[in-house]
Amino acid sequence: MFLLLFCFQKRFRMAQADSRALALGVLAGAAGISLAIVCFRKIGAGGGGRVLHLRSNADHTAGSLGLQTGQAEVLDRLGALIHCVSELKEEVKALKDALPHLQDNVRDQLRGRSGDDITTRKASTLHRTLTRRKKASASATSEGQSSEEAESEGGYITALTDSEEEEESDDDRKPPQEPVDELTALLQKADRLHSCNGAEKAQGLNALLERKAEFDQKCQYLWRLSRAYADAHDFAVDLAEKKSCAENGKKVGEEAISINPQCAEGHQWYAILCGLLSEYESIQNKIKNGYLFKDHLDKAIELKPEDPLSYYLLGRWCYAVSQCTWIERKVAATLFGEPPSATVQDALQNFLKVEEISPKYSKFNYVFLAKCYKDLGQRRQAQQMCDAASAMNIQTKEDEEAQKELDSFVSSL
Repeated sequence: MFLLLFCFQKRFRMAQADSRALALGVLAGAAGISLAIVCFRKIGAGGGGRVLHLRSNADHTAGSLGLQTGQAEVLDRLGALIHCVSELKEEVKALKDALPHLQDNVRDQLRGRSGDDITTRKASTLHRTLTRRKKASASATSEGQSSEEAESEGGYITALTDSEEEEESDDDRKPPQEPVDELTALLQKADRLHSCNGAEKAQGLNALLERKAEFDQKCQYLWRLSRAYADAHDFAVDLAEKKSCAENGKKVGEEAISINPQCAEGHQWYAILCGLLSEYESIQNKIKNGYLFKDHLDKAIELKPEDPLSYYLLGRWCYAVSQCTWIERKVAATLFGEPPSATVQDALQNFLKVEEISPKYSKFNYVFLAKCYKDLGQRRQAQQMCDAASAMNIQTKEDEEAQKELDSFVSSL
């Protein structure tokens, strides 16, 4: 049996057709061993009867006792052999089940894939039978097998011990869970605080500033810090504090896009901070920040075209530009050579894009859709947008502002 297993291991990497032939040979060998055992039982029974018939009555009793003892030992050995044969049959069955995976195993080895996956597939089909064989050997030895048998069986187990222990360790080995690094944990916390609706949202700024010295070269950290400054700006009461948040946020946003110019969120939040800061700047800087706002929003949309926030912000910019007075356009043309250009129709298309990507995105988006439809003379559609805005619940501070603007707009519709 050891030779059969050795041969199987030797030829396991051969083609699938040869492996099937080997499995059939093992089955034939197992059947031959079973037939030999049956013949041995018959011969032993017949021979014992003839010996007992020829001996005298005096020797009959002693011979019977010796023969019974010998037969008992032989039967024990035969029982162990039968047990091994039955287990061999199970192993052969397991090997037959493993044959369909042979081609995959060979392909994996040729491709140089890690041995852990291959060993795991090999071990899974044989692990149970090998473990049972080891337990059966220990049991047979404790019941009084001869030293020669124990040594032989022990040698068989010893030959399998290394591979079996390796298979057991592979089966028990589980892929280690990747620990969450400190930066990832911090970013997750910042995202969670940003998603809050109350004053807790402003706590994200302090949480990020505490680790600025460690992560100030990480774009993913910096654009979130810029976003946190925008959140803190919304909750600040003092005008000077609001301006400070906008200035610092814009500076951090600029650092983020300088580290990674392909980060859509970096461009998006840099644009937002430019828009916030324009509220506290002179006309010249306000127009300059307006250009920056538009340029970086366009870049954010180019990098991440399915983000509804970018389209909403661009719609707000287009609507604001469409409402500029003639004097404001002249000032822009004087300072920068060409005034910003956008129409109400441009704004409408951006707000509709928001609704297409994310239906019921926000109460404010419906309010500005209503404004665009009213300016275009489509009052029925404007009323529909007002009804849609009214149907949305107030959950955030922005929703409260949108509701105030909606109430004012409805009265003029």
